[in-house]
Amino acid sequence: MTGTIRLTTAQALVRWMIAQRSQLLDGTEVPLFAGVMAIFGHGNVLGLGTALHDARGELPTWRGQNEQGMALAAVAYARATDRRQVMAATSSVGPGALNMVTAAGVAHANRLPLLLLPGDTFVGRAPDPVLQQVEHFGDPTTSVNDAFRPVSRYFDRITRPEQLLGTLPQVARVLTDAADVGPVTLALPQDVQPEEYDFPEAMFVPRLHVVQRLRPDRTALAAAVTSLRAAERPLLVIGGGVRYSGAAAEVLAFAETHGVPVVETPAGRTLVPHEHRLYGGALGIIGSTSANELAAQADVVLAVGTRLQDFTTSSWTGFAPGVRIVTVNAASFDAVKHSATAVVGDARETLTELSSALPGWQADRAWTDAAVARKASWDAHVDELRQGTAPGGALTYAQVVGVVNDASTTDDYVLTASGGMPGELHGGWRTGIVKPDAGPTSGATMDLEYGFSCMGYEVVGPWGAAMARQQTHPDGLVTGLFGDGSYLMLNSELYSAAFAGHPYVAVLCDNGGFAVIHRLQTNQGADGFNNMLADSRGPGADGSVRVDFAAHARSLGCTVEDVPDGSGVEELRTAYMRARLAARDTRRPAVVVCRTHPSTWTEAGAWWETGVPASLSGRASYVEAKDRQLRWL
Repeated sequence: MTGTIRLTTAQALVRWMIAQRSQLLDGTEVPLFAGVMAIFGHGNVLGLGTALHDARGELPTWRGQNEQGMALAAVAYARATDRRQVMAATSSVGPGALNMVTAAGVAHANRLPLLLLPGDTFVGRAPDPVLQQVEHFGDPTTSVNDAFRPVSRYFDRITRPEQLLGTLPQVARVLTDAADVGPVTLALPQDVQPEEYDFPEAMFVPRLHVVQRLRPDRTALAAAVTSLRAAERPLLVIGGGVRYSGAAAEVLAFAETHGVPVVETPAGRTLVPHEHRLYGGALGIIGSTSANELAAQADVVLAVGTRLQDFTTSSWTGFAPGVRIVTVNAASFDAVKHSATAVVGDARETLTELSSALPGWQADRAWTDAAVARKASWDAHVDELRQGTAPGGALTYAQVVGVVNDASTTDDYVLTASGGMPGELHGGWRTGIVKPDAGPTSGATMDLEYGFSCMGYEVVGPWGAAMARQQTHPDGLVTGLFGDGSYLMLNSELYSAAFAGHPYVAVLCDNGGFAVIHRLQTNQGADGFNNMLADSRGPGADGSVRVDFAAHARSLGCTVEDVPDGSGVEELRTAYMRARLAARDTRRPAVVVCRTHPSTWTEAGAWWETGVPASLSGRASYVEAKDRQLRWL
């Protein structure tokens, strides 16, 4: 195909997006770009907006209410498709663009694909200074969109239509590459968007993007084998890379063949059935004591598909001094951290080859048996938390999670992010056995955004996840769990989801403020200050000014179940089950509002480093933990 077609820059971009295809984990071919979330303004409404209107039958456009919220929903969509599909998000110049920077940070930290298309100021500069232009005093080429550079894997500003010819292949590469995947920002000046050019027709021929599976280097694999053969107490730590590789079956095969206990990071959660005999629990600060005890005694850690962030390693005090770490990661950037024996490669292929290179090797049976006993003890502890009561008879977070857990199947999907809920889900959730016909996905049933810990993600993320899961798991339902602080920060996309007809359940736990940060504050000896509503400045601190969350959610188009104060687990269970039915019947979000005790948490007994002043009582334990950390390093 050698002809050309005259198109605007925006039309060419949209037509190229439509031509890109992707392959799900089961081989199913789908559009790479599932749609565009948009808020139009003077920077994108006529150029890109017109092009999207003309292509609305092939590339759906969804209307958001807040640029950050819709872009975060786009991030959740990518996670729910195991990074095999991408949502784009577009905004106007200025504040609309800057609102999406947070979403770019979430995608960057979590290694998730996202295409951001912010409008930009005029390349021609004739009307400068224009509305919403900040005017950099020393560089007229700089606009607010340059703020995306630190949080983008790939950034470009399209100042000529023909630049798309060189840029778009790089866009596709970053969005589909197992190692370099992350957010892409294409800044689109508003005078360039409608500019016409004769684009080659070959640019719009459909192209299938298949995520490549990098095989490990033989020398690196041999070094890993040497380390593992010397292990007496090996531990297998699995992260998000296992999910995106679709390697859950290979993880279990490796563990069963060699008798190695398995623990999960937040990004790798729900890949191992809870009842599997080698499952040691959730690792880290918000995980389980069973997994943390295993980590503290392991002599070799095989970390697959994880960047080993501080919440997984307990700020590098969770592993024993002298432990040997072997990493398997598609990204060499993550594989080489902490002087590990690094194996760069796809999780599925590397685990298969590594297992084949270890014939006859088995972990000590006593070590494996100890792992089983530890998890049983943790399970009993969680049972007690789910059956107990908080002071005053209030609901606890563990009980809320237990209600959702009991009602969920492996077709369902649960999502949370910042605050206390990640600890309740990571440490307390019990993953069922995935059905053989689980669908064209990894089998993961949780999105635990604890890479960026973005407040509000758990409120808007279910919209994107619901859009994705209705294609792959039509019989399932998404549930988001969050606190009142996250709800107040970013609730507008509840209306977007209700308007667009995407159902899910949102469980809003009203605990009277930013309770988890209050806990961090007071546990170190500081006074409670500016976190709980009762500790904040203003006459409303006396309880006279409170949000009617049920009425607010109802005003956004959601159905609502308001669990009265003093209700127990059975009342919550009844309300949650009604909400599930309502979401399906109305094709809208259903919000369950309940009151939870602000200081009754699930604790994993691990340390997290935060700066503690010498004047606080927590300083002594901080100094002791820093000493342990430095000995490990």
